[in-house]
Amino acid sequence: MTSLGPAWPERAAWGTAPSLRAWQSAALQDYLARNPRDFLAVATPGAGKTTFALTVAAELIGRRVVDRLVIVAPTEHLKLQWAEAAARAGIPVDPTYSAGAGKISSDYVGVAVTYAGVGVNPLAMRIRTERFRTLVILDEVHHAGDSLSWGEGVREAFEPAARRLALTGTPFRSDVNPIPFVTYAPGEDGVPTSVADYTYGYAEALADHVVRPVLFLAYSGQMSWRTRAGDEVAASLGEPLTKDMTSQALRTALDPQGSWIPSVLQAADKRLSEVRRHVPDAGGLVIATDQDSARAYAKTLKQITGESATVVLSDEKAASKKISAFSADDSRWMVAVRMVSEGVDVPRLAVGVWATTTSTPLFFAQAVGRFVRARTRGEIASVFLPSVPGLLTYAAELEVQRDHVLGRKVTDEGDIFAAEQDLMNQANAGEAASDELDALPFEALGSEARFDHALYDGAQFGHEGEVHVGSEEEMDFLGIPGLLEPDQMRSLLRQRQEDRRRTKPRAEVEERPADSLADVTTHEHLAVLRRELNGLVASWNHRTGQAHGITHAALRKECGGPAAAVANAEQLRKRIDRIREWSVRKSS
Repeated sequence: MTSLGPAWPERAAWGTAPSLRAWQSAALQDYLARNPRDFLAVATPGAGKTTFALTVAAELIGRRVVDRLVIVAPTEHLKLQWAEAAARAGIPVDPTYSAGAGKISSDYVGVAVTYAGVGVNPLAMRIRTERFRTLVILDEVHHAGDSLSWGEGVREAFEPAARRLALTGTPFRSDVNPIPFVTYAPGEDGVPTSVADYTYGYAEALADHVVRPVLFLAYSGQMSWRTRAGDEVAASLGEPLTKDMTSQALRTALDPQGSWIPSVLQAADKRLSEVRRHVPDAGGLVIATDQDSARAYAKTLKQITGESATVVLSDEKAASKKISAFSADDSRWMVAVRMVSEGVDVPRLAVGVWATTTSTPLFFAQAVGRFVRARTRGEIASVFLPSVPGLLTYAAELEVQRDHVLGRKVTDEGDIFAAEQDLMNQANAGEAASDELDALPFEALGSEARFDHALYDGAQFGHEGEVHVGSEEEMDFLGIPGLLEPDQMRSLLRQRQEDRRRTKPRAEVEERPADSLADVTTHEHLAVLRRELNGLVASWNHRTGQAHGITHAALRKECGGPAAAVANAEQLRKRIDRIREWSVRKSS
């Protein structure tokens, strides 16, 4: 294992060890052996990209390969975070510099700026880059593809740089904006795809105990709302719905005046209390959609806990200080509007609540990345989710690697409602444009929460029938100890599920005959079973790589019956039970 530079062990970046982790050492050796002008490192959140990048910077400065350092970060807070980490590494960086400001104090070796700042005045940054042999660190480089102007600004400003080190810890998107200084090559389908020089994924980091495993707790429930036309609509969150209705049901669930969000916050606080029995300083984070909701959630948390929550709003001048103070103390909850979604280090965060309508793969990975930073072995992260298709799919796909794909539209091929997709597409074709939904008049009328299931390591765990908030069945999962090894977590989840199943009265678990009228004609019930089956098949695909169609065919061969789209309820249940048996055997 490679040791850090002379100044580094005593000043190691917060949360890092005094020597490099195995992946950091391997990436550094690869970098120094090849000495490339451009290098893209893709490493999962919490793995230690900052330590790796600053070690490269220290090596290049020490070898006189470069004289100056420019760090480009997504936010003002991350500029400060980078400057603090660089100072501990013996590299003084000015986080207050803005493009065009001219000279900086001779005490500094480098500056930290934002992508937005570079986009405003790329010429000034280019002049600075040309004056010295400069290393540019592009943190979360996918932001250079957020807009054409940002990408062009980054390219213009740093084209003359002696070295460029690009970092990202979250999945790239599929779009048409190429990211500057990233290499693209045709993928298997011929579409240009980004090529990383070094990749260290979540699955590898989990195996190395560098990051925490995540237990996802999904909540569904009945929602009612009034549309702009004055129609009152009722639907269950988690049921197969059109895209617009799913969005409206989610917005209803997140309404502070309803019952769903207070119930989930109370459940999350119970989970946090359990975690704090083993990890006394563990903290929780609620990710809110807007400032009004954030303040309302904080008020609810105060009623639940008796303790004020830290509220972080992105446009507040004191936002960075609030995050730093929360990181250093042992208070229970922080509520934020996107501010803590990416790159911000609060290692004691252990419980999260997804209370935002933002649901892209990129944002999901960024947000979950706030909870996976490991400190000691056995720590488990717990994230509470609404039962909506996209979020559950992202949770099941947490270990999947993604690259930046140019010119290919994002599709719903992996959606867990795959069996319903044709019907959903037809229904959506006649609906109003969903992209404009959040701007439409909308009135939430009421909501209630139910525990749906737990998702861990791609497998689902839960109890039969409706599980009410506050019930013993829910506590089977909320009361899981906060310190467990991954194998212990799997065993405990299986054991609690099986114990509850054995103790249920026989009358409650008797199944209806396969050909009963209800099984054949209740399309809602069949849709729910198909959704569950498709979710399990998707999870199996991510764990084994086996194509969905092959898995469905194997289930039909073992359990009998027609294709899932026309199978009856009994046949679907048998396949669900069988694939769960496969998951248990593979985990064991």
